[in-house]
Amino acid sequence: MAKVWLITGSGNGLGRDIAEAALAAGDSVVAGARRTEELEPLVARYGGRIKPVTLEVRDENAAKAAVQAAVDTFGRLDVLVNNAGYGQFAPFEQMSAEDFQAIVDTCFYGVVYTTRAALPVMRRQRSGHIFQVSSIGGRIAIPGNTPYHAAKWAVGGFSDSLAMEVAPFGIKVCTLEPGGIRTNWARRARQNPPELMPDYEPSIGPILKLLQSIEGREEGDPRKIARLIVQLTESGDVPVRLILGVDAEKRVQSTEAARAGEAEKWHHLTVSTVYEGVEDIPELLNH
Repeated sequence: MAKVWLITGSGNGLGRDIAEAALAAGDSVVAGARRTEELEPLVARYGGRIKPVTLEVRDENAAKAAVQAAVDTFGRLDVLVNNAGYGQFAPFEQMSAEDFQAIVDTCFYGVVYTTRAALPVMRRQRSGHIFQVSSIGGRIAIPGNTPYHAAKWAVGGFSDSLAMEVAPFGIKVCTLEPGGIRTNWARRARQNPPELMPDYEPSIGPILKLLQSIEGREEGDPRKIARLIVQLTESGDVPVRLILGVDAEKRVQSTEAARAGEAEKWHHLTVSTVYEGVEDIPELLNH
């Protein structure tokens, strides 16, 4: 049966490719974007199977309206893709509180708002897929990207917990963790950076140069990612987290190995803080 999708941030980049892949598969799409005119070519091609909606994900009422548009237009909602997000490279000390908050609101609370709006519909249906387009930045960190990492780590924890809550309703939650994708994300994240304070040049300067050097040569193919998401909606077995890209896999493996080494190094302090004779943590907390 054809599915109904709601995709945030679908005006360009990966979100646009996901919308195209879903439509090409014969499904219907509510395409959320700040500028719906960007979606006019898809409307011309697919007609009534795509419904553009103006969606600012930081607005909870707008998220509710987008979900309602799916139900009113197509009768149901089968797939939610939380894709909207952006980054901004700057030292934490040099970033305004407003800029920091805006990134967290978009990349984390935008996910919360649309997910909260979609859940009652999917729960009544006893089925649904929720894909959170996160990043390996939700597992690892680099300097100069503090609000983005804060938001993406929050998305991972939120989604891991949510997946356990809603599994009995037939709803599958999957956090996608890509590495570099060949979109305009990195270029936009480097736009209008502040002049680095000299003290931060050694830690953040090389990161900015690296991002510029690999721009347009990222390993991740957004169209392949989009097609993979469509395939996952047809699968009965969906991972809670899915790393995307060889570069992402290597970075995660090296980071996790380093963390394991650090944990071993400081194990003597870890075990020094417990009461003598305490019993093991209840099994429930190990699930």
